[in-house]
Amino acid sequence: MNTISAAKNISPENIAFNDPDYPIYVRRDLLSTYPHYAAPSHWHDEVEFITVFSGKMDYNINGEVYSLKEGEGIFVNSRQMHFGFSQQTECDFVCVILHPMLLCSSAVMNKGYISPLIENQALPCLKFSRKESWHLQVIEQLKYIYQIKDTPAAPLKIQAAFGFVWALLFEHMPASYRPKRNSDENLSIVKKMVYFIQLNYMEKISLGDIARAGTVGESKCCRLFRDYLGQTPNAYLTAYRLNKSRESLGSTDMSIAEIAVEVGFCGASYYAETFR
Repeated sequence: MNTISAAKNISPENIAFNDPDYPIYVRRDLLSTYPHYAAPSHWHDEVEFITVFSGKMDYNINGEVYSLKEGEGIFVNSRQMHFGFSQQTECDFVCVILHPMLLCSSAVMNKGYISPLIENQALPCLKFSRKESWHLQVIEQLKYIYQIKDTPAAPLKIQAAFGFVWALLFEHMPASYRPKRNSDENLSIVKKMVYFIQLNYMEKISLGDIARAGTVGESKCCRLFRDYLGQTPNAYLTAYRLNKSRESLGSTDMSIAEIAVEVGFCGASYYAETFR
């Protein structure tokens, strides 16, 4: 039976932290392990850093695409829609996701140094190049975080490195500004529709269902997905289902046919064809 859930409140993605006691996620990955070399668009309260070890990839943040190559990286601020992808080219990268609460030793610290950065509307993201000396410092700290993630007292070492990186970001952040109201509202609508898909991907979902989640017509729904995600609503739905199946393939004894049905595909043959 179809039991589609309404997205009454928009919730960010829950991160599978390395240790459930600390809001720290550090992982090295290959883009080829994602279906069609693309992760699904998502957002979360934590800030995210990507650094490329080899190859290249593109990063879509709120509809803006940034090209990253070896030695470069990017910072994604809190609650920004983002995903990495490439045109079937490999990329070896490290993803570091950290919650700003790691640096909130007091309310004064939060008010003076944390909130001004995560709430800065002029800083949804920042690309790190090899031309800026302070950018190179950030990239070195990210590599260091990856290297020590499994060592004794890793959370303390990572917290210290995070504090150093945050200070650099704070010192160089642009003046804040209020975005155009229309742009702000459109991003909120996209988040509602994406969250609806994330809640109901295992069910049969129509374009009309997705559009209604954002309280917009189908044509505007398609336009917003194109502008912010660079794909159609149905393409995002398929990509999200594929990514959920990828998670299940490595953590369950279910057959491929069972996984296909579990994530919303109508059958194993269509799932296999889509996954390739």
